[in-house]
Amino acid sequence: MKTLLRSFCAAAFAGAAAIGLLAAPQSAQADGEHFVLISHAPDSDSWWNTIKNAIRDAGTAMNATVDYRNPPSGDLADMARIVEQAVASNPDGIIVTIADFDVLKGPISAAVKKGIPVITINSGTQAQSKELGAMMHIGQPEYDAGFAAGQRVAAASGAKSFLCVNHYITNPASVDRCTGFADGLGVALGDQMIDSGIDPSEVETKVMAYLRAHPDTGAILTLGPNSAEPTISALDKMQLGGKIPFGTFDLSAGIASAIKDGVIDFAIDQQPYLQGYMPVVLLALYDRIGVMPGNNINSGPGFVTKDSIGLVEKLAGEYR
Repeated sequence: MKTLLRSFCAAAFAGAAAIGLLAAPQSAQADGEHFVLISHAPDSDSWWNTIKNAIRDAGTAMNATVDYRNPPSGDLADMARIVEQAVASNPDGIIVTIADFDVLKGPISAAVKKGIPVITINSGTQAQSKELGAMMHIGQPEYDAGFAAGQRVAAASGAKSFLCVNHYITNPASVDRCTGFADGLGVALGDQMIDSGIDPSEVETKVMAYLRAHPDTGAILTLGPNSAEPTISALDKMQLGGKIPFGTFDLSAGIASAIKDGVIDFAIDQQPYLQGYMPVVLLALYDRIGVMPGNNINSGPGFVTKDSIGLVEKLAGEYR
């Protein structure tokens, strides 16, 4: 897998150079750079393990040190302070999520003004990344992904009502996912998005309460393992597994199993491994020879279904 990814990256950079997307090379420098990746995720969010694996592998491949930092509770003010601390340490590059543009604008812009190369990943938009002065954005357009999911459910079931289980409602990108899903179905978001929190028992309880109060709910969308896996449990207890169209963002072992069992119809894969691996490689190459792609990179969305779950299941939580 690692060899394939290195080959893919090498081919991508070679192709970009051939069509003039890369900057003119500067004098080559020695390796051994120090990069910092800062995410908004709390310690309890296991989805980020794939990105941690990616930066470990990319650091090894490029002979660079990559630190992962995050606010333990997911508090965005704490994340902003972590970015400020990273800037003060003068790393060779910063990789950061735009979990909340207004909260993070100051510290990210400060990194750019200081001359630290910045690549944004995962949360936020390409336009926000550009406004902050980052070199590029690697991630999934969240509204577009939600919209595509809504269209998919509408075509398969004609659903006109839904439940969006939002386990991280303070992150604007999560609301974009739910809004896109509503628009894809052709209905208003209204009160069909719930703030579930991240405690599994609380998520399960809130999902069950919503479905009891809205027995005609036509579809369910969850935004990742933290909301998907308790929702699977809720449906099982209510004997509704496989009876309501159910899509989710992201992958985990529990999600993969539910897809195989027909409880979840699809998972939206934003390919987090690329979100971790690619910026490390790009920042190392930029530091050494001054090259950087001229465009942003959309790492998703892709849809994982029962037909494609075989390979993905083997890699869930590690590379997928």
